[in-house]
Amino acid sequence: MLDIKIEFNSNPKKLPDKDDPLKFGTIFTDHMFIMDYTLGQGWHDARIIPYQPICLDPSAMVFHYGQEMFEGLKAYKTKDGRILLFRPDMNARRTNRTCKILCMPEIPEEDFVQAIMELVKIDKEWIPTKKGTSLYIRPFIIATDPFLGVRPSNMYKFIIILSPVGPYYPEGLDPVKIWIEDTYVRAVKGGIGEAKAGGNYAASLRAQVKAHEEGYSQVLWLDGVHRKYIEEVGAMNIFFKINGAVVTPMLNGSILPGITRDSVIRLCKDWGYEVQERLISIDEVYDAHQKGLLEEVFGTGTAAVISPVGHLRWGDHVMQINDGGIGKLSQKLYDNLTGIQLGDVPDIYDWTVEVK
Repeated sequence: MLDIKIEFNSNPKKLPDKDDPLKFGTIFTDHMFIMDYTLGQGWHDARIIPYQPICLDPSAMVFHYGQEMFEGLKAYKTKDGRILLFRPDMNARRTNRTCKILCMPEIPEEDFVQAIMELVKIDKEWIPTKKGTSLYIRPFIIATDPFLGVRPSNMYKFIIILSPVGPYYPEGLDPVKIWIEDTYVRAVKGGIGEAKAGGNYAASLRAQVKAHEEGYSQVLWLDGVHRKYIEEVGAMNIFFKINGAVVTPMLNGSILPGITRDSVIRLCKDWGYEVQERLISIDEVYDAHQKGLLEEVFGTGTAAVISPVGHLRWGDHVMQINDGGIGKLSQKLYDNLTGIQLGDVPDIYDWTVEVK
């Protein structure tokens, strides 16, 4: 168990007005968690301090060789005032998988969860309660060794910051428009595509800018070898409902093992849907659309939870999904997942953890 030292902010910020819209990722709470790692000593000096800039040496290895990872999860306030986290143990496990890929030190799962819970408790007044809002939690690890040379760092910082947020997409639950990218490549099997690392997102920016210029919210990536098999959207995993079956790309080493993805698969199976985790090509999706068999498309992720897709554009082909509206399965998944997260739907899976 971590011995966390706490320094309270003597000059707290003004809380956002409960009726003001919250733009995703723009406001931050009063405190942050930091813990240091030194080779030979391990993780040490766990502390919660006032939110402030980080002072790093210009030669810190994170700036030069990209050893960095991050996670994302949320805290929710229930109608009866309880504070719930959604499957934080899976974020802890995914953190350590990413750390292994990037040759970074792992963090004991119980320490990861404890640090989040302690920080959320201190800044609990920042958790918004308006529909569609939550407290976004961003844990991340950076290499801080002041050294110019290509090797794993000997020093790291584990940091957690909090941000009250509204919907990730401005459209909210309204269906988004997705651009299918067939020129640029984000990741390939054997690389770091399955890691929650900043480098993966940097690799996606060029295509994302192109998609935005064409009026599309996000990019759907194809595999980097054949340029035909669907992988994931920039900020979420992707699902297709084709002729009654729920199909999603299998985890193959180049896409993120999403926690919401895992939850959706469990719910769909329990509701009696045939769920297929497999290779699915863009040609198959287009063919299903042409035959009237593509019933729904939706993305899954911590930020958006469920994001229905109303339009897919692949080259000159524009596919309108479900008449551009929200599908019944997408709506049911959103209602049930957010219901569990907010304590409005019974949590028969023990997915939520109360912050006490």
